[in-house]
Amino acid sequence: MKIVGVGCGPGMLTKEAAGAIAGASLVYGSARAIALARDAIPPDSEVHEIADYRSLCTLPDHAVVLSTGDPMLAGLGYLPGEVVPGISSLQVASARLKVPLARVVVVSAHGKDHARAIAGAREETLAGRVVFLIADPAFDVEAFAAALPPETRLAVCEDLGYPDERIAVGTAAEPPVPRGELYVVVAGEF
Repeated sequence: MKIVGVGCGPGMLTKEAAGAIAGASLVYGSARAIALARDAIPPDSEVHEIADYRSLCTLPDHAVVLSTGDPMLAGLGYLPGEVVPGISSLQVASARLKVPLARVVVVSAHGKDHARAIAGAREETLAGRVVFLIADPAFDVEAFAAALPPETRLAVCEDLGYPDERIAVGTAAEPPVPRGELYVVVAGEF
């Protein structure tokens, strides 16, 4: 099986990823991942939207599983098989905000205990690191901001790589508010 990162937005499919997809006869992915890779999927491929993520490890060896962004950043890289990396939201947010990746620590709140994620992100921020927080639609940016010193810079990075990409920067005292459901939060000195 191949787990292929399709990038976090349109036009971010790497040549290696496109080649892996072009040779696929069986493709699985979320609706978003399939849409991002659509031009690389052969017309005669059998394409399935993932209905049960737990059953992915039972797919045949010739299956290609599409993962949005990069499979190793809160993606499907845990599955058995070869991983083909993709351009992640971490890379795009770091480039847009001009934050060196070596200064960044990743905290995932996506589908996780938000209070625990906020506590971990607060600790990392207080230690002087820039936090890249992977949010989900239920994540409360204001609760995160309230846990930080008021002068801490915050950025909400939405729809990275898409035509309606938006990056709003503020502080913990006046945090930016997400407009949609597809976003990450960057906190610290950047």
